[in-house]
Amino acid sequence: MPAYDLNGKVALVTGAAKGIGFETARQIHMRGASVAVIDLDPGEASEAAERIGGRAIGIAADVTDQGAIMQAVAETVERFGGIDIAVANAGIAPPTVTTVRAIAGEEWERVVEVNLLGAWRTARATLPQISERGGQVVFIGSIYSFANGLLASPYAVSKAAVESLGRSLRAELAPFGASAMVAYFGWVETDLVSASLDRQDGGKKIQDTLPGFLLKRIAPDVAAAALVRGVEQRAPRIFAPGWWRYVAAWRGLINPLMDWRAERDDGVAAAIREADAAAQQSASS
Repeated sequence: MPAYDLNGKVALVTGAAKGIGFETARQIHMRGASVAVIDLDPGEASEAAERIGGRAIGIAADVTDQGAIMQAVAETVERFGGIDIAVANAGIAPPTVTTVRAIAGEEWERVVEVNLLGAWRTARATLPQISERGGQVVFIGSIYSFANGLLASPYAVSKAAVESLGRSLRAELAPFGASAMVAYFGWVETDLVSASLDRQDGGKKIQDTLPGFLLKRIAPDVAAAALVRGVEQRAPRIFAPGWWRYVAAWRGLINPLMDWRAERDDGVAAAIREADAAAQQSASS
């Protein structure tokens, strides 16, 4: 039996209509838990819950709206009697892969609003239940929690902050018999990744500057399986693919080297100039 048995537990997962969120909700449900599927679109949330099974409900809520998240929590508690696991999965990427200099201010701030403050609001709304029931809060970090975020600064900033939030909260929950964890994902085959890397010139050019093994993608169900195993183990952190844990462990040495390369590599410089120029031209047209 795992250290934390999911059978009979109640989970709330944000951004759960598709991708990693859906797979996480589905796999937690398969282990005997009841699940609240939270997403922006009520139809998509309900449809996803129906696909998952009888112990799942779909609730529409925007993670940037504290009142909406509080209401979703109340509905979940009313239906299932409490909440043991909160997965703050909802997240977005910047619509434009470009520089800090060229990105629209509202685009930059929206990413941080959803990814960081949305995670904070989800945790804040669920913490009374989590603390009381000795449960867990799960934050979705990224390799961008510790990697250079060039051309993706709002995403990197939000994920670095989410990592810090998760670490702080784990220590603060320990006296109450509860815990928090951070999941660090590499490239997962989702709409978020393909929109940034595959459908924008800036994303394509950055890929051209990286070694192929760093770009290997995994399916959402693989990422979700790693996350769910981490919940069952009450792990402080989980990496998928797993080898990223070694990069994270040596970040103090690797990051300065990668930053040095980013400042001097001709391919990176060309990608930055082109992305910057394209964004500024689009803004002026």
